[in-house]
Amino acid sequence: MGDWPFTPPLATMEARVRDTFPTPPGFAYEPKWDGFRALAWCGPAPRLDSRNERPLLRYFPELTETLQSLPSGTVLDGEIIVVQDGSLDFDALQNRLHPAASRVTMLAAATPAEFVAFDVLAVAGEDVRDEPFSARRQRLESVMRTAPVGWHLTPSTENLTLAERWFDEFESAGCDGIIAKRLDLAYKSGERAMFKIKHRRDADVVIGGYRIHKDGDKIGSLLLGLYTGDGELHFIGHCSGFGDTDRVEILKLLEPLRQEDSFGEDVRRPGAESRWSAGKDLSWVPVRPELVLQVSYDQLTGGRFRHATRFERWRPDKNPEDCSFDQLVRPAGPDFRAVVAR
Repeated sequence: MGDWPFTPPLATMEARVRDTFPTPPGFAYEPKWDGFRALAWCGPAPRLDSRNERPLLRYFPELTETLQSLPSGTVLDGEIIVVQDGSLDFDALQNRLHPAASRVTMLAAATPAEFVAFDVLAVAGEDVRDEPFSARRQRLESVMRTAPVGWHLTPSTENLTLAERWFDEFESAGCDGIIAKRLDLAYKSGERAMFKIKHRRDADVVIGGYRIHKDGDKIGSLLLGLYTGDGELHFIGHCSGFGDTDRVEILKLLEPLRQEDSFGEDVRRPGAESRWSAGKDLSWVPVRPELVLQVSYDQLTGGRFRHATRFERWRPDKNPEDCSFDQLVRPAGPDFRAVVAR
């Protein structure tokens, strides 16, 4: 075991979503990085645990040496990331969770993980969770001065104007919003004690199919597509946030449109089995791509919406063929290494 003043595993402190920034004074603002949230336990028997308290270190063996070299009994809170072409690559990071040891070793060399620290729970065996965040930040800065390349200290500011700039300018680096913390905030394990302000944008998309709800008499989710430059409908994500009445009505609307297929053969399609599907029923019903709706989304990753989208409105005025990838915002700005403090 390490020299930690409390026993692992431990739940992380979480954040509540809000649409606007909390205003000064009394807040620190930090980029929200697109990675795997983790607690890093430093010492001779290191650990790396996910937010749901599952061990991750076996998937990221390249982080072990640093965990052993930092002051024993130190516990850091942060994000495991993979950087590709100057930005965070969540798909490459997700692919690191492979069951085969030989594959883990190969991927550790091909797409090495890094760590961005944004809080500290213990320093050299001293429990600092009850200290205010302003004091913990100073301790974190001290610890990270000795960390090697690939271990980063996230930027932090009390200046709201600067934080609002970061919200826009850092997205290209892999920042998907801003986290706001009270300067007097103790570390509250398992509580939603912080705030997160996330990016959200609209897109007009085509319904290319649907999945049936487990109850069998309504839709479970809509399968959404955008047209490529070659005129093929590319599966980009799904939308499922409907009430039961709407689910029944949408099924009635879509059933007459059923056909043999809808999405292109040479593009991303729904229903592919993967180790992430965990035995779920991925069967789906293709429909003629005639109906357009507007959805809002938070993140775009590798030609798909990372999370479920939110229905905004139907677009009967929009031609399906006009729903292409060209409408999606791809931000420009600094790369990740230009953003982090070290």
